[in-house]
Amino acid sequence: MATPTKTSFQLTGADGGPLRGDVCRSKDARAAVVICHGFKGFKDWGFYPTVTDRLARAGFAVVSFNYSGSGVGEDGLTFSEPERFGHGTYTNHLRDLDVVLRALRDGGFGPSPTSLGLLGHSMGGGIAALRAAADPAVKVLVTWAATARFGRLWRSDQVEGWRRTGKIDVTNQRTGQILPLYTDMLEDWEHNRAALDVTAAAGNVRAPWLIVHGAADESVPASDAQDLLARAPVARTLIVEGAGHTFGVVHPWAGSTAAFDRVLDATVEWLTRYLVG
Repeated sequence: MATPTKTSFQLTGADGGPLRGDVCRSKDARAAVVICHGFKGFKDWGFYPTVTDRLARAGFAVVSFNYSGSGVGEDGLTFSEPERFGHGTYTNHLRDLDVVLRALRDGGFGPSPTSLGLLGHSMGGGIAALRAAADPAVKVLVTWAATARFGRLWRSDQVEGWRRTGKIDVTNQRTGQILPLYTDMLEDWEHNRAALDVTAAAGNVRAPWLIVHGAADESVPASDAQDLLARAPVARTLIVEGAGHTFGVVHPWAGSTAAFDRVLDATVEWLTRYLVG
């Protein structure tokens, strides 16, 4: 297959600012896969460029983007927009995904796809599942280390302090940068719990769903995968023994791991089976 081409795009995000992304595709790609990154993630974090290239070489048009509230700026690699990160919400992430999907379907990124799949990691897995539950156009879903419950890590004492001061500090473990997280996300979750209930939404996902999780995930317990599987009508789990939240991959990219190779191979096979046939 010919080397895929990559083009960048900029749309208007849910927060009114720029929503930046890329499309990587081979000339004859007809099926599309949209990638949703996780909390404190971004489209060029660690394994994402490798995933994008692999999927494009497998024959997909691959769309990756940064949520408007990701905090990652125009260079695509640094959190140079901390205020946008601070005001990000789950609902806005869903709206950003809708903006991207509308552009994709309207031919804004090239030929409109004949079929559509979603791939999401961590929080992005929850976002992808919510969208798949509501959108019959999503024909296949793959989630990696997906959270089944937003807000699960917020302790009551932390929430009290969050309300009192109006923000909490979030640390970028790689750079040590302190990012503000205002109460927008907390209030969004409290006011829209039903709409943001990933576990409940799993019961409405009709697309074939591959639920991938590391058995030693330190951020989202592997039990979340079983909770989603119990609700999903058409799903299979891949539990990777000994693997953590990112399957051993770090940022900047320092090479693959056996666990990640297994995850990526299974993902390509699943998407190919249900999007290409």
